[in-house]
Amino acid sequence: MSSLDIQALTAFIAVADTGSFSAAADRLFLTQPAVSKRIALLESQLNTQVFDRIRKKVFLTEAGRALLPRAHAILQSLKDAQQAVSDLGGDISGKLAIAFSHHIGLHRLPPYLKRYSNEQPKVNLDINFVDSEDGYTKVLDGTSELAVITLSPEPRADIIATPLWHDPLVFVCSPEHPLHLRDNVSLEELSTMDAIHPGENTYTGKIVNQLFERQGVALDTSMTTNYLETIKMMVSIGLGWSVLPKTMIGSLEQIHIPDVYIERQLGIIEYRGRQKSNAANAFKSLLLENAS
Repeated sequence: MSSLDIQALTAFIAVADTGSFSAAADRLFLTQPAVSKRIALLESQLNTQVFDRIRKKVFLTEAGRALLPRAHAILQSLKDAQQAVSDLGGDISGKLAIAFSHHIGLHRLPPYLKRYSNEQPKVNLDINFVDSEDGYTKVLDGTSELAVITLSPEPRADIIATPLWHDPLVFVCSPEHPLHLRDNVSLEELSTMDAIHPGENTYTGKIVNQLFERQGVALDTSMTTNYLETIKMMVSIGLGWSVLPKTMIGSLEQIHIPDVYIERQLGIIEYRGRQKSNAANAFKSLLLENAS
């Protein structure tokens, strides 16, 4: 594929991502006519439209939706080839795209990122903060080479998942809550009180829901959010009880439930079909040294 075709695919992805020819031009440091020309070339080569233009808005056509993941794959293959050649000499350099969950990025990774940056000054870190579930998408579409996230309870054949840390989860409430300093609270009693939980679409939310399902207890969640820091704030002002990582208890009270222990696994994921760069291998090795 010629360099002009690569440029056309790059323009296509930029327009698809931004939904705008002008925004794509800004991203690529081009003029809008230059972006339009590259898209026209691509559509001419494919003999089909990849975008519909409706009332100054841009939408992918069916052909465009089919092309998008393949365009990402083509450009990622080119980047991988360039990185592989660079890595042959054992040099640790280039861009390392990593996705972190918000919780891990705030509470676990700062000292490792600092150490890695000091040890690998030739590596340019490209960091994205995402929900753990989106970390899988980032790795699979090639946007991120690695993701450090809450691991899915169900393994995936196309993903290599390496656990790094056990993360115990505990039931918590505010010091003013009726369960304050109570012993031997049951799941049944908890289920009758207002609860604030991670969304059912999150891995942490699934772990909590599965616990109640195994005990045959219906869990009526009054509020949900994907952000643990938000949950902690809402619990602290007395809006309900919740389940949080033990490391986040702070001024909250732990609710003691006999014979109940739940945890999630925090770890690093990579696409099974992709060869890691030297930079990614070095980062993974650093985390594994400190796994627990």
